[in-house]
Amino acid sequence: MSPVLDTAFIPPRDREEVIRNAVWKSMVAVDIDHRPAAEDISVRIGLSAVGPVRICSARATAVALRRTERLAREDEEPAVTLGVQMTGSSVVVQNGRECLLRPGEFAVYESIAPYTHLFDEGVDYRFIRFPRAALALPDRLLRDITAVPLGSDNPIARLAFPYFSQLAVSDELHQGVHADAVVEPSIELLRAVLTSQHGNSTLAKGPLEATLSLRITQYIRKHLTDPDLSAARIAAAHDISVRHLYAALSRSGISLGDWIRTRRLAECRRELAGPNGRLRTIAAIGRSWGFADATHFSKVFKQAYGIPPRAWRDQNHPRSSA
Repeated sequence: MSPVLDTAFIPPRDREEVIRNAVWKSMVAVDIDHRPAAEDISVRIGLSAVGPVRICSARATAVALRRTERLAREDEEPAVTLGVQMTGSSVVVQNGRECLLRPGEFAVYESIAPYTHLFDEGVDYRFIRFPRAALALPDRLLRDITAVPLGSDNPIARLAFPYFSQLAVSDELHQGVHADAVVEPSIELLRAVLTSQHGNSTLAKGPLEATLSLRITQYIRKHLTDPDLSAARIAAAHDISVRHLYAALSRSGISLGDWIRTRRLAECRRELAGPNGRLRTIAAIGRSWGFADATHFSKVFKQAYGIPPRAWRDQNHPRSSA
């Protein structure tokens, strides 16, 4: 993978901000604590994606990465990161466990829970980020397997290590038909590693059902702007009945209509307060997020936030008195 960021070409005063922006935008939001002074920071990373899988190949001076409780709580796209140790060592801490990774080993950690990743000897590492829903593994299995070294004692992990380390740096696998061809095998291989390491065949069974509500809510987020988003359409997209859909969401404490309306209102609120909040009418913004009736939109917005949408926009974009 060709590097897309090299601090050798970045002024020392800008390095920390440039690195932070690249990591947050392409991988995951973490606090980054560089051990050397700014002028001694050295980072060389390549960033890519294979379908929904995001990849970062990194070499860097010593650093600590921390996913705080606040950042984990605000996560809207839950993910599982596979960390592959190439040379040196690092320490991963999550869910009350701490593991030392040596060359040839890897570990996983979740974005929805705080974690710390320490690279006291510098970084020679591959980060591969999978959508949590794509793995279709039960919550308990993932909690039990995070921050656990996966390597020589697991034959499937030994098989997987060279695969994932090459996947992260092979440009030809990140494009076109090759990229399409490796997404599913990559997901299935990681699933095989994690379920075999866990050693509980019961938990490995029925993973699709165990993560159904998560996959449903992710689907809804992606289609919030679709005016024809309905229970029937959502159910059909997941090959289940409407009754099954409502039952799965109910087990997670989710009311479908309320959940969709809340997310759509939040997007309208964000857009009205954003830099382009006055470029479209309030009714047009409401329509773009599924509120066909302007009066109804204003009513439910005020019920949710205690202020009409027009007043909210004026509050964030006061008109000039000139």
